[in-house]
Amino acid sequence: MAVSQQQGRQEDSEFEDKVIHINRCAKVVKGGRRFSFAAIVVVGDKKGQVGIGLGKAGEVPEAIKKAGKQAKKNLMKVPLEGNTIPHEILGRFGASQVLMKPAPEGTGIIASSSVRAILEVAGIQNILTKSLRRDNPHNVVRATLQALKQLRSFSDIAQGRGKTVGEIV
Repeated sequence: MAVSQQQGRQEDSEFEDKVIHINRCAKVVKGGRRFSFAAIVVVGDKKGQVGIGLGKAGEVPEAIKKAGKQAKKNLMKVPLEGNTIPHEILGRFGASQVLMKPAPEGTGIIASSSVRAILEVAGIQNILTKSLRRDNPHNVVRATLQALKQLRSFSDIAQGRGKTVGEIV
């Protein structure tokens, strides 16, 4: 039993989580206002795995904990080409759009705070991004994740076409 608990802690420790946004909501009741909090958290292992979660609770730490738990359930694999993305991509969600372009070594992450948090925990170190249209954090985060889901590595594309990577590139 102790061994399985120790392995569970090691699995949790390999993931890094970042809080992207905390929203305070107010409900007006007879005695005044009741506040609740919603948190968006991103979790990743810096090796190409990333997930996002939304948690709501009466207290901020509890909302962050719930969001982190949901983010670990929603993990997905991102194909990386070294420490950047394989090709240019445009992610859309709601009224938000996020454009991502691969960048050469030494460029760094050029992105807004919401997009930067996702890319850092995914393990991407060199990328150019532009957040187009709306800047609602919920939609920007989902547009970024949608773009990362669309990415395909050159080896996957070559295999699908029945060719070698050299013939495609």
